[in-house]
Amino acid sequence: MELWRAVRVVGLVGGALKATGLEPPFVGRERELRLVKELYHGSAEDHRAHLVSVVGIGGIGKSRLGWEFEKYIDGLVGDVWWHSGRCLAYGDGVAFWALGEMVRGRAGILEDEDATSARNKLRSAVDEHVADPEERRFVEPRLAHLLGLDESPLGDQENLFAAARMFFERLAQTGPAVLLFEDIHWADSALLDFIEYLIEWSRDVPLFVLTLARPELADRRPTWGSGKRNFTSIFLEPLSSESMEVLLTGPVPGLPEELRERILARAEGVPFYAVETVRMLLDRGVLVREGNTYRLAGELETLEVPETLQALISARLDGLAPDERRAVQQASVLGRTFTSKGLAAVSGSSESELESLLSSLVRKEVFSLTSDLLSPERGQYGFLQDLVKKIAYDTISRRERKALHLAAAAHLRSLGEEEEIVEVLAAHYIDAYRAEPEDADASEIRDTAREMLVRASERAASLAATAEALAHLEVAVGLADDPVLQAELLERAGTIALHGGKPDAAKAHFDKAMALFEQQGRTHAAARVSARVGFTLWDSGRVEDAVELMDRAFEIVSQEEPDADLAQLAAELGRVMYFAGQTEAAGERIETALDIAESLWLPEVLSQALNTKSLTLLSRGRPQECVALLEYALKIALENDIPSASLRAYFNLAELSLQYDRFEEARDYVERGLVLARRVGSAFWERRLLGQNYPLYALGDWDELLDRANQLPLDLLQEERGSYAAFLLVGPLVHLHRGDPVAARRLFDAFSSVGISADVQERAQHAAGLATLLHADGRHEEALEAAQEALVSREDLGAGSEPFREGFVAASASALALGDNEQVRLLLEAIDHIPRGKVPQSLHAHAARVRAQLAASEGDSEAAESGFKRASGTFRELGIPLWIGASLLEYAEWLTTESRAADAEALLSEARDIFERLEARPWLERLEKVGGAEKVPA
Repeated sequence: MELWRAVRVVGLVGGALKATGLEPPFVGRERELRLVKELYHGSAEDHRAHLVSVVGIGGIGKSRLGWEFEKYIDGLVGDVWWHSGRCLAYGDGVAFWALGEMVRGRAGILEDEDATSARNKLRSAVDEHVADPEERRFVEPRLAHLLGLDESPLGDQENLFAAARMFFERLAQTGPAVLLFEDIHWADSALLDFIEYLIEWSRDVPLFVLTLARPELADRRPTWGSGKRNFTSIFLEPLSSESMEVLLTGPVPGLPEELRERILARAEGVPFYAVETVRMLLDRGVLVREGNTYRLAGELETLEVPETLQALISARLDGLAPDERRAVQQASVLGRTFTSKGLAAVSGSSESELESLLSSLVRKEVFSLTSDLLSPERGQYGFLQDLVKKIAYDTISRRERKALHLAAAAHLRSLGEEEEIVEVLAAHYIDAYRAEPEDADASEIRDTAREMLVRASERAASLAATAEALAHLEVAVGLADDPVLQAELLERAGTIALHGGKPDAAKAHFDKAMALFEQQGRTHAAARVSARVGFTLWDSGRVEDAVELMDRAFEIVSQEEPDADLAQLAAELGRVMYFAGQTEAAGERIETALDIAESLWLPEVLSQALNTKSLTLLSRGRPQECVALLEYALKIALENDIPSASLRAYFNLAELSLQYDRFEEARDYVERGLVLARRVGSAFWERRLLGQNYPLYALGDWDELLDRANQLPLDLLQEERGSYAAFLLVGPLVHLHRGDPVAARRLFDAFSSVGISADVQERAQHAAGLATLLHADGRHEEALEAAQEALVSREDLGAGSEPFREGFVAASASALALGDNEQVRLLLEAIDHIPRGKVPQSLHAHAARVRAQLAASEGDSEAAESGFKRASGTFRELGIPLWIGASLLEYAEWLTTESRAADAEALLSEARDIFERLEARPWLERLEKVGGAEKVPA
């Protein structure tokens, strides 16, 4: 009886994808493979996302490691959702190509499948894996756009990441999902952003992402994986001499020792070199196959081994038959993978004529044939190594290169699905133009290349790939002769840079565009661009400069026929003017924007303008009208799928709810906004909503408040100061109330630049926080002075705003501490002069506290007791635990001085319970000092 031992896995279950040619033994990478397996199982068992980045030079064994891992996953008993995609090496990368391959593979869509069939398959895949109907309606159109099947829906720049993330998350709910990205060094920046976004936002989902890259990735993305706990980097070093010898002698056991040593010395630990040498020997007939190994065909006298991998590949190509070498050169123009139809188009031969050539090149392992049933490239040919393609391409003459690129572009356009591959088309036309830029048809080719680049930019922008969209336009500008066309392209580039969070690049492009428009006498266009420059100034905190520039642009543009440009400019100018404290002027600009937006039906402008108008009404003391406008602004934004406008509305509705002590309602708006921000992946609005934590402060949820505050990266303060405006006040407040003035001061000092901001809200928040800190330090006169900036903000921000509210608390406390009863009365009169319906109840309660203490200091017992009762009762109705406890303590302190200690006991007991829950040490220590109070354990 014969016994057999399994040596290694050679394919997937049932023999799928088994290599037909040379596959050397897997050696020297067992430790790395074991680590990848362990990390996968940790991700699956702990339901945590994990990113593993495998980096190494070309030919070092990255793809082989990925193949071994795929075979391992295929052999597991449990269900695992496997996805793989390769990044294309065209220019700056084709936006999301590898991600699109994964979606196609999951849906069973081939690359050359007709649109109707592809849509049906995508719909079936989404229906199968996404159970919730609302989620299906969100996911399907965005994935269809990713695959080039549909136009981008509104708001897609914010929603694509969320849709793809949701699709993979729903898959992972029924079993771990693996995403293998090959050649990630060729990835577009947006795909790298998506991978990092996926790992961050799906951290509690069993998603295992494996990326294979050359070291050049570090040049493109130096921060790749930095600071992430769920990230592991594996660098593949050259194999040891022992492993290389096993790799070489395993498939070819009979090589002469001298030749073997020469090959190993030249290989320098790079497996691909050794494997290519064996393939060269096969090409030359030196080796013949015998079972699963190779042996010498006869005596081997001498054999020159090329010194470098490049020289070795060149030698292999030189050793091919002329028609085979020609086919390899022609295929190299098509890319890493290609179809026989594509090769026929560029070669001028028929597919049947090429069949034997392709079979021979597959047999010689220059090409491979994709047979993976889950791959959208099924049935396509491809180069086994990208380096082979590059060396073959470099051997083509410039004139022939031009002809081949034009033929490739013509073939791709004939397929009828240009949008998905428009970046590839642009690359072909650019390479054709640059090959022979002096030819008679060069200008025509250049113009076509520019048009394709503009279309490629539009597609990249619609996929939220802003870096690629910007790069395409910057190249397009260099291919334009007309100054006006250059200016238009520069304006587009500036707009994309602004949306992509690159204000400096945006301003540089806008400035160039504005200068070109002015040179050509295009005043309307120049004014339009200057408005965009103004927006970049406002975004960087230069509010006054922004208003001046945008207002000047408005005066010019408003002289012409009203259009969308004027509407958007008026809406943006009104918003900036409001925050500059120019409320009346802001209202006028907003009315202009609303009039045009309603006439031309511009829903985003309409929602944003209504939002800003509500703020101007609030500053004029019309809160109910403000609420109505904000709710309608939210309705328009939600119905028209405009996340940025929806999120701004949620934020401002939360702020408005705070103005009138509706803290639970405010928290609800914040939570709904956070859900949307996280669904669409808007980190900017997530940070702003995390920073809107006054509801948590008022409701006493201080641990949650500090937890959310810890999610705000302080290094983004200067770029996104609005996200931190509320936090710079309540963060230090919590630390002060918990007895940690050092932490309060350290946190507050991080926001020192906000104190000189031109933004009214930022200055007021800073002033209120400073007054509170100074009061806590016993610097009461300085606290009173600092509080004035917060108190005067009422005209712009309203009496219910956090800075006015907390400014009054700090100022009145300092005036009482100084015994300055006259100043106390002035502060109370400021509250009394505001119409009662425009003052929140909590502020009336604070005023009652202050009046009670003032009355107590002047011996008016009746007024004092009445005030303490009114304050504690109001705070209790509003559910503000800190001030319930504080007013009860103040009442008890007064009762004790009135020799009514017995009446104070119940008040002290309740106050103690509140302060213990809040961990408010200073208040507990103050409570201990009241006569008859029990000592609080340390």
